[in-house]
Amino acid sequence: MLKVGILGAGAIGRVLAAALDSARVAAELIALADQDREKAAALAAELAARPPVVSLDELVERAELIVEAASQAAVAELMPKALERGRDMLILSVGALLGHEDWFRHAGAKGCHIYVPSGAVCGLDGIRAAAMGRVDAALLTSRKPVAALEGSRYVLERGLDLKRLTHETVIFEGSAEQAARAFPQTSNVAASVRLALGADAPLLVRVAAAPAARKNVHELRVEGEFGRLTVTVENVPSKANPRTSQLAAFSAVAALRNLTCALKVGT
Repeated sequence: MLKVGILGAGAIGRVLAAALDSARVAAELIALADQDREKAAALAAELAARPPVVSLDELVERAELIVEAASQAAVAELMPKALERGRDMLILSVGALLGHEDWFRHAGAKGCHIYVPSGAVCGLDGIRAAAMGRVDAALLTSRKPVAALEGSRYVLERGLDLKRLTHETVIFEGSAEQAARAFPQTSNVAASVRLALGADAPLLVRVAAAPAARKNVHELRVEGEFGRLTVTVENVPSKANPRTSQLAAFSAVAALRNLTCALKVGT
């Protein structure tokens, strides 16, 4: 069976660990790692498999596939170690991948793979197909509850008082790369769309704070040679972390199952 190590014992890491522990995915969870070792130990104690809690170096040494469910900073630390050992990786903090084509080249040279799940958005298979032709315009609008945006780098640096908002307000407009820097914990959808489209296709990202919202809503519109694509996803936030959509956790489990099953559906 595929030997999987998980980096990160937060909301998504817990869902993935539970899926592996219950055999929903035909793979073996062989180790956990987190900068908060006690948090990882508490998660391990809840699992029937009782996976060991190890250092990042030992996780890379033991696992055939490493699932990152921690942070952009964790990706930057993991990637050189995993690539050097030729390990496959499933990356959840997708924003960390933007601007690092060198990592993709290194993975190709080592014969290993970097997997990106669909996360909290739908339609990436259609976007990848559309990008085989000409893409004329792409717009991603993300509407988020105030709780999902408070404490983010962009909000803090600009001193935005989101609690004073009385109606939906666009607080950011820019590129996916800028969004990944501005909102490291909540920009994974923008980064995934950028990777699916390719570096040269036009993409505008808008982030709106919605005081009355109870869901994370992503609206994606793409036009090009293929025609027009419109996708709207209304995501229920994770109970454990309002910055994370429940669909993102399910997507990570589905990505793992896709790696280990015979039938693969979608582009």
